[in-house]
Amino acid sequence: MAEPRFSMETRGDSVVVSVQGELDVTSSQRFADYLSDAAAGRGRVILDMSGVDFMDTTALAVIVGHWRRQVADGGAFLLAGARYRYTKALWITGLADRLPMYDTVDEALAALADTGSGAADGPGASEPGASAG
Repeated sequence: MAEPRFSMETRGDSVVVSVQGELDVTSSQRFADYLSDAAAGRGRVILDMSGVDFMDTTALAVIVGHWRRQVADGGAFLLAGARYRYTKALWITGLADRLPMYDTVDEALAALADTGSGAADGPGASEPGASAG
């Protein structure tokens, strides 16, 4: 099993965290730590999942935890490039309909630029678990 590789890039007032490889129980703590470091002091995080080849529910728990934290702190946490074949857990759990997801990092950045405050009107903008109105 390939160890995942993480990288981050600042794009304007957002940080893009890119993941390559497999996200599972053996890498979930490193994944969580990397996301925490990347998000520190930043209100907008885009998780680029276009390089993810496998994701289990432990990785999903990490993503949901960081999404909830960012939203609770008034920020934004967006997913980009998630491919159904490799990230089925997002759809199976229904989270694909709750989390703000975009096909590309550029689309996610454009959505943040359009709202000014970070997906305030888009999917996943409300407090996780709250009704959609």
